[in-house]
Amino acid sequence: MKISHIETIPVRVPINPQRAIHGGRGSHTESPFVLVKVHTDEGVIGLGEVSCTPIWSGEDQTTAIHCINTYLASLLVGEDPIEIERLTLRMHRGIAGHPFTKAGVEIALWDLLGKIAGLPLYRLFGGPVREAVPTKFSISGREPDRAAEIAVWAVEQGFRTLKVKVGIEPEQDMARVRAIRAAVGPDIRLAIDANGGWSTRTAIQTIQRLADCNLIFAEQPVAPLDVTWMAEVRRQVSIPIMADESVAALQDAMALVRASAADILSVYVGKGGLGIARKIAAVAEAAGIVCTVGSNLELGIGSAAMIHLALATPAIDAESFPCDIIGPFFYESDILAEPLPIQPGIASAPLGPGLGVALDERLVERYRAD
Repeated sequence: MKISHIETIPVRVPINPQRAIHGGRGSHTESPFVLVKVHTDEGVIGLGEVSCTPIWSGEDQTTAIHCINTYLASLLVGEDPIEIERLTLRMHRGIAGHPFTKAGVEIALWDLLGKIAGLPLYRLFGGPVREAVPTKFSISGREPDRAAEIAVWAVEQGFRTLKVKVGIEPEQDMARVRAIRAAVGPDIRLAIDANGGWSTRTAIQTIQRLADCNLIFAEQPVAPLDVTWMAEVRRQVSIPIMADESVAALQDAMALVRASAADILSVYVGKGGLGIARKIAAVAEAAGIVCTVGSNLELGIGSAAMIHLALATPAIDAESFPCDIIGPFFYESDILAEPLPIQPGIASAPLGPGLGVALDERLVERYRAD
């Protein structure tokens, strides 16, 4: 079996305006993605998706499609699709950067491998270490009253862990967190995510002042430019620190570990692919820290990949730090033929081989961006 060609489809999927994300990195009200179909000469097709929200990924649809069509396709067409490690290395050596674009293609290769083997990805990764994946809901950086309303809605749906966007303005951030804590009560687990929006001093002071809110972690309190800043925050606060924007590559994970800068690493399938995410988790496991799975509000393909990763990775401590497999709760509709088995607070894997998902081509055409 050989790769015959790679198809790219740009889509733009609107987010429910009631749940649009506002945080330290700006607003996320619509998701531009590139769907990837890796075709083979025997008719088997692997599915992937590229997150093309420039404020988060630094990559847009035009550059992603150009990169795939001009560079990556020439490296992969005619190759055996099951040789994923070799092909991933070819992509990394063939063009610098573009980790989100490469991830979309790599996910499609894993989907192909699962379909060829007749097994779901979590089986290929060694089998499940949990029956299902605990998840949390992300509360936008809205005004306190509105944020509290969203939090109450999420709890009513069934979520027991919430993450609040902060990093915008410290006093407003604290008011938002306290309003949510008051609205949902003491039994709901609460965390904060600054998306790198605070200075080191502001992060330390603000986290300390929020001690009465019983937070379970603070995510990316400072910018990812220097891990020593986050290490300083970790030394001076009493709650676990999660690295997100600071960990995009395997070398980032090593730097964070050496600096004792984080208690938790947030891994993303969309930042570099399933292979890189699994290697980062292995670094964390060797260093005695844990991981969770972070989100760029993926569509169904990316969300399925996240579930398979979390099901089969021991270093992902989803029970202590639930994962951000929440994209389906933010979109007006997805692009899958069948919805993922995701419920508020828990996500399970689809039953089919590979990712276990198929596209609804009518919805793909509805959201097509070209």
